[in-house]
Amino acid sequence: MGILWFILIFVSLTSQGDAHGPDSCKQEGGLCRMGSCDPGEHPARYCFEPIILCCKSVAPTTAK
Repeated sequence: MGILWFILIFVSLTSQGDAHGPDSCKQEGGLCRMGSCDPGEHPARYCFEPIILCCKSVAPTTAK
């Protein structure tokens, strides 16, 4: 029974949903932040679910 719990925990830790990690966040121009993004940034996805966000800068809109 103990090995079954170990396998269950291992599988749940390896399948993190949308969590991609800090390297892929940096490659896409974002920064990993704990809790919430800074003003002028928006959460793009998670670096580590559920509390570390991948935050990207909000692109300034151009006036015509």
